[in-house]
Amino acid sequence: MARTVAILHGMTESGSLAGKFLLAMPGMGDPRFRRAAIAMMVHDVEGALGIGIGKVREGLGLHALLEDLDIDPGEAPDCAVLDGGPVERQRGFVLHSPDWQGGGTILADSLCAMTGSLEVLRAIAEGRGPSRFLIALGYAGWSGGQIEGELQRHGWQVLDGSEAVLFGTPAEDRWDACWRSAGIDPALLAGETGRA
Repeated sequence: MARTVAILHGMTESGSLAGKFLLAMPGMGDPRFRRAAIAMMVHDVEGALGIGIGKVREGLGLHALLEDLDIDPGEAPDCAVLDGGPVERQRGFVLHSPDWQGGGTILADSLCAMTGSLEVLRAIAEGRGPSRFLIALGYAGWSGGQIEGELQRHGWQVLDGSEAVLFGTPAEDRWDACWRSAGIDPALLAGETGRA
């Protein structure tokens, strides 16, 4: 039964959400996650970690962030910085193509890699970093078993991750694009569900 429920909610048969998108359903009670699109990076028995990919930090670009870290922006494009989530909002993460890897790089299935060290930011500034990347501050985190419990209630939906949506869609359009990549029109989603 647990295996069937996991598959129905979009988890792989191994039970991991890493490399998937976690999308807030309309009507989610927590306003911090309204229309949230989260790239799930880690999920195991100890918990889960994802990076919000659908909202930008207003008034903050990559050049300003690099300068705050005493890194010369050099060849880095001045792109937006994402609001990665409500936990440790000053902690930085880079979601990137796996063509660059350094100390502490984590691969999230076939979706992307994630690095949380200054090494990747220096590489980007020097023009030797990953070919595609997103910068985020903060993350969404769940303790062991917490996300599984939340998936049993109305609020979240898991969909397959998509590099095209992650790296090729503007942040404000990613929530809609995630649904559409799965063949779902988000305008038709209900804000609440019934109980059988």
